Amino acid sequence: MKTGWGVVQDIVGKVAAVRDPDNPEARAEAMADPETWWEASTSEPLGYSALLAAAAPKPASRQAMLAEYFEPEEGQDDSKGPTAAHRAIAQLVKRGSIRVILTTNFDRLTERALQEVGISPQVISRPEQIKGIKPLAHSQVTVIKLHGDYADLEQRNTVDELETYPDELQGLLQRVLDEYGLIVCGWSADWDEALVRTVEGTRPRRYPLFWSQYGRFSDAARRLTAQHDAVVIDGKSADELFTDLVRRVVALDHLTTAPITRDVAVVQLKRALPDPLRRIELFDLVDQAVTQIIDRSTPEHKPVSATPTAWADTFGSNVRGYRADSDTVLHLLANGVFHDNGTHDHVWQRAVERLVRLRDTTPGRYNEYLEKLRHLPALLAVWTIGVAAVLSHREKLLARILYRPEWATPYSGHDRQGPAWYLNPNRVLEVEGMHAMHPSGDGGKFLYPQSNWLKHTLREPFRLVEPSDIAYHEACARFEFLASMIAMDTDIDFRAYPWAGEFLLDSTWGYDNNLAAAIEGELTDMWPLLAAGAFGGELPRAQKALTALTGWRGKHGRRW
Repeated sequence: MKTGWGVVQDIVGKVAAVRDPDNPEARAEAMADPETWWEASTSEPLGYSALLAAAAPKPASRQAMLAEYFEPEEGQDDSKGPTAAHRAIAQLVKRGSIRVILTTNFDRLTERALQEVGISPQVISRPEQIKGIKPLAHSQVTVIKLHGDYADLEQRNTVDELETYPDELQGLLQRVLDEYGLIVCGWSADWDEALVRTVEGTRPRRYPLFWSQYGRFSDAARRLTAQHDAVVIDGKSADELFTDLVRRVVALDHLTTAPITRDVAVVQLKRALPDPLRRIELFDLVDQAVTQIIDRSTPEHKPVSATPTAWADTFGSNVRGYRADSDTVLHLLANGVFHDNGTHDHVWQRAVERLVRLRDTTPGRYNEYLEKLRHLPALLAVWTIGVAAVLSHREKLLARILYRPEWATPYSGHDRQGPAWYLNPNRVLEVEGMHAMHPSGDGGKFLYPQSNWLKHTLREPFRLVEPSDIAYHEACARFEFLASMIAMDTDIDFRAYPWAGEFLLDSTWGYDNNLAAAIEGELTDMWPLLAAGAFGGELPRAQKALTALTGWRGKHGRRW
């Protein structure tokens, strides 16, 4: 879409072509320097009002001429759409920061930007509409088009038409100027004499006036800003001004808004999930919860060193601390992944990626088991996403979260592996520490304490999406099985190590649930994980990984 100056250039070019039809270069020459051409041709300075009067002296012809600049052509992309400034203003309206918009433009870009964010504005473009309007205080937003609408034959553009406003419009304008704070942007105050007089006649302002000026500051603008002690913002375009204002308002919101509770966060997530206009809200909701984990995961909060006699106590304390800090994120992931249709998979993936980076730097002194534990929030997130994907029959997501991001310990050079390897619970959660922290009910030891603890501690986030304990435990076993298959998909023997867990027990593997046989029967070229790229998309690799896992269980399955 052309800028305002672009429209002026184009109209000047058309006027030149009409006035000098024998000169094929007339239009190009005029458009190259419109102001010089206009003054030479008319002995007057170039002004928008005079230009429109010369190009289309009657309202009907002016309407037809202007329509081509504001309406998309049939069958073409809508390049004449709202700008970044229009969309930023719409965001400010949506959050309640702007209630009235005064515009001298007669296009419909403001209305379109508001409609994009789900707002139907009250629009006033003709004086006779004013009598029946909803009170300004009760309208979400009112757009007052002082010069009318381009599709309306009563639009006001020329100097004569801008000399005065109808009484109804004049009264409404005076009320707005008296009762609201103002941000002025893109108004030169050169031609709108009625508007200039109205601003001049307004009593000393009760609310502040901000005036953004980009380019030449007219005498009328200087006079008005001085009269009302306005704050002048110089050198910002409309796009820059309003997008920056949105960022600042959001930053203030974050400073003044108390952290939301876990349950409120879940409610907000569910409301945002199906609404494409709230995608940024959903992203921020998850991202902020992840940030809270990161902020609480420093060595000051979660020690990475301890004496040989005290490390187990520190281990248990850190495990409980990481779990508590992750609670909101885990509830968001369980509910979000379960109810999502794949639209927001990048949000769940980003949560994992940020948590994985907790181990990007290694402290100078550390206990190996406490240092590895810094990946526990990432493991909790991946487990939660994986189980939710199984419950919602979206196992293609596993091909994403168990392969990416690749990561290498700071002391291992460039040997990067996927989450199926470095987030293996048996690598993150040291077994003796888990025995001490998570004994069985009779005071003994679980055969697979990591698996048992993960299933137990992550049951609560799934209560809303899966009330059945049996279905939940079956989903956990299936996720462990599939993660283990991916972990066994390697030609390097020492890396072939499954997520050894309770899914290996006879009650799950064998005759009671027959999980191994069920997955073996699913292995075809159409298997969802293969279709999503797991095992390189190759069926023989998946079958080989299943055979390797079965063989591992035969040798080690009950002796971990």
